[in-house]
Amino acid sequence: MNTLFESKSTNTILKRLNTLDEHSKSQWGKMDVSQMLKHCQVPLNIALGREELNTKLSFIQKFIMKLYKPLMYNNKAWKHNLPTAKEFRITTPQQFLTEKERLEQLIIEFSKKTDVKTWPNHPLFGYFTPEQWGKMQYKHLDHHLSQFNV
Repeated sequence: MNTLFESKSTNTILKRLNTLDEHSKSQWGKMDVSQMLKHCQVPLNIALGREELNTKLSFIQKFIMKLYKPLMYNNKAWKHNLPTAKEFRITTPQQFLTEKERLEQLIIEFSKKTDVKTWPNHPLFGYFTPEQWGKMQYKHLDHHLSQFNV
């Protein structure tokens, strides 16, 4: 399984990211390319401890999230049109070049954190091991780059 903690996987993601332009069209979903770039920053910022989401889950929601948690980092690709938690939705217009540069910087920064042993809990899924964080971040970026056919 690919992870952002492997330089080959990170470089592949960065190359794919750099094939996008502001006219790239999505194959599914509601976000345009600039919104997607901003959206992809949220989980990286959470992992890096720069963003916290005030999420209150009911007992049933916590149970459901526990069932779905392994899907976040396993070897299977995410399905198209998965629902996005409202805290992760980007609906306002964004500047393509600004968001692309920010995402690229976050990917590089995250990928260099191979020695970090303790990461913040995910606001919806709770604790992830460092290995799971790396796989999940790769998988999330791969999903959205595929959404834009790169």
